[in-house]
Amino acid sequence: VCRSNKSPWVCLTCSSVHCGRYVNGHAKKHYEDAQIPMTNHKKTEKQEKVQHTVCMDCSSYSTYCYRCDDFVVNDTKLGLVQKVREHLQNLENSAFTSDRHRKRKLLENSSLNSKLLKVNGSTTALCATGLRNLGNTCFMNAILQSLSNIQQFCCYFKELPAVELRNGKTAGRRTYHTRSQGDNNVSLVEEFRKTLCALWQGSQTAFSPESLFYVVWKIMPNFRGYQQQDAHEFMRYLLDHLHLELQGGFNGVSRSVILQENSSLSASNKCCINGASTVVTAIFGGILQNEVNCLICGTESRKFDPFLDLSLDIPSQFRNKRTKNQENGPMCTLRDCLRSFTDLEELDETELYMCHKCKKKQKSTKKFWIQKLPKVLCLHLKRFHWTAYLRNKVDTYVEFPLRGLDMKCYLLEPENSGPESCLYDLAAVVVHHGSGVGSGHYTAYAAHEGRWFHFNDSTVTLTDEETVVKAKAYILFYVERQAKSGSDKL
Repeated sequence: VCRSNKSPWVCLTCSSVHCGRYVNGHAKKHYEDAQIPMTNHKKTEKQEKVQHTVCMDCSSYSTYCYRCDDFVVNDTKLGLVQKVREHLQNLENSAFTSDRHRKRKLLENSSLNSKLLKVNGSTTALCATGLRNLGNTCFMNAILQSLSNIQQFCCYFKELPAVELRNGKTAGRRTYHTRSQGDNNVSLVEEFRKTLCALWQGSQTAFSPESLFYVVWKIMPNFRGYQQQDAHEFMRYLLDHLHLELQGGFNGVSRSVILQENSSLSASNKCCINGASTVVTAIFGGILQNEVNCLICGTESRKFDPFLDLSLDIPSQFRNKRTKNQENGPMCTLRDCLRSFTDLEELDETELYMCHKCKKKQKSTKKFWIQKLPKVLCLHLKRFHWTAYLRNKVDTYVEFPLRGLDMKCYLLEPENSGPESCLYDLAAVVVHHGSGVGSGHYTAYAAHEGRWFHFNDSTVTLTDEETVVKAKAYILFYVERQAKSGSDKL
């Protein structure tokens, strides 16, 4: 109807193809036009089965029911939805096969540094694999692509032994999960491992992480459904659940044993959060010292808080700046945000400190020091703030370094650190495009073997450093520079 080639949805009753709900909604109009007038109840009950209520996204293979007004993950008893998926995949694969020679020739003739080198799923020359969007799952895709480029973290999972979760007739066969499957048959670590193994292997098509998303639905109720979610919140839940599952192991075997045997992650590099150390805390774990001083009697209270990431406020004086090239006032930098986080702060009336000497709540000051830096420093810029009625986004551009982020001045005991141990180089950036947390779109930039890539769901684009530094970062992943090399290699 509208000649759009974006998000085609096929009706599973009559096979007609229309644009989906996120384009012009002609698939919904097709459903509405096919509704049977409510002349009598008997006729409606007989003809209800032929109503055009269910359709499938031809890009992500997710199924949507207009009558339920929701995506569905279950199949028919005969597995008809799965057959449609396989048929669509075969059509897509045959199209890729016939188109492969032309694309290979185009890639050979194009410079690898060209900004125009965009490959939708077919990434033979780049070896980078995109992730299909399963219905507003860009928040998950951006985090997964970022973590896949944290080499030490990613390699640990890829080297784990595979766990066989299926047996009998389903063993070795790719299945689409249903809601009836038991909780005992899922492993977040295993599906995370499979997803990481599927990336960077030069696959011709984008990988569809529906098995991982199914496990996310099972163990993280907050992320059920297909509405847009906060990428930072998802990352924290993901890391916390990976940490918990790695402590307990799977099938009775603790995977933390592998961590103990890994010489590169020695005991001195571990930071325990909620129990025993795992690769999550060994890579992302750091320790903060929180100092609170009573302003009445001067009593000082100290406590140590483990962290996996630091959430930084964008200072209020910069929040009206919307572009990088600002004419009025200084530009906000990552150092400004870090300084705001660690500077001495007087707590307001709603955060009065219970002083044990005064025996009552008193005015006080608070200051953070970093007692131990992690191997990978994850910095979250707090771009979303609640107002009286809604959650607003701070759209300020924050300047951040690609190399040589020096964290020494934020350390509690900087004299005990080595000359290179406080320097960090950027590995990945997650960006939120749009105005609200419940809307918009997430993409990620990440460095791999000295080249920068832009990950936009199933699309992977080779990009350059100049484009990366212009991004309005939401989450930044910095990797500790190795002291022995002292180079800028990420």
